[in-house]
Amino acid sequence: MLIAGGGPAGLSAALVLGRACKRVWLCDAGARRNAAATHIHGFVTRDGTPPEEFRRIGREQLAPYDITFREEQVVTVTPLGGENGFHVRLEGGTQVRARRVLLALGAVDEPPALPGMREAWGHSAFQCPHCHGWEIRGKAWGVLLDSVPLVDFAIMLTGWTRNVTAFTRGTFALPPEARERLTMAGVRLETGPLERLLVEADGVLRGAQRMDGTVVPLDALFLKPKQHLPPLVRTLGLALDDAGYVRVSPQCETSIPGLFAAGDVTTPVQTAMGAAYQGALTGWTMVHGLNIHAEPPHP
Repeated sequence: MLIAGGGPAGLSAALVLGRACKRVWLCDAGARRNAAATHIHGFVTRDGTPPEEFRRIGREQLAPYDITFREEQVVTVTPLGGENGFHVRLEGGTQVRARRVLLALGAVDEPPALPGMREAWGHSAFQCPHCHGWEIRGKAWGVLLDSVPLVDFAIMLTGWTRNVTAFTRGTFALPPEARERLTMAGVRLETGPLERLLVEADGVLRGAQRMDGTVVPLDALFLKPKQHLPPLVRTLGLALDDAGYVRVSPQCETSIPGLFAAGDVTTPVQTAMGAAYQGALTGWTMVHGLNIHAEPPHP
């Protein structure tokens, strides 16, 4: 078994496989999916844990099992057909044959090119209020709207604070009914373009500056940035869903038999706990499939 990616999904799958007496290679290298985040939230027993500490604990708990860690990225995965598994090549040149492969590499964020966004990202500019909202509840929040469906997201934020401003930045015109819903929910609307975010050296957001130089005070900004899949996932030619994520079966198998995907590559609803669940589900599925197709022992 080979797992590409050592975050919550990859670690969880490795634990299930290891405890099922399977030999696993866990390949993990490069920046982690939530590199800008300082803590994991909403994960029972691990709420507030730094991501690096989460990974350290995860690896420590895998030590009793037959799991090999490789600090290398997976470069290619080639199906060999049927039950022959896959030929996998790592960036260092190592080649290995794996009966099953799990892609747990996460997605790659593409925040808008708004000056100040890079400095604020992960510190005071976020995607998920469930992950970051409690610590900044009741403060001045902004939300970037670039589509009508995000009106629901903007209104949802009012559960954490009644001080919410939505910015369309002049990118599109909200229909009257959407404007009315925002007004009824108490969300202020700013339709003009923004010049920049005002961010202090430590990533603390102070406001959004309009093109005329005036500032809307803000303590946090929420947005749903565009995302793309990692290069390895894109080169495999896997079937994607309508949102552009890897399409998987209820058991997390992709359009290539024996190749699985779990975590953020499969869904825009991206949480550490959700990824861990998908990883465990994938592990259970792999064990079931491998064990029922295993050759019987010789007499």
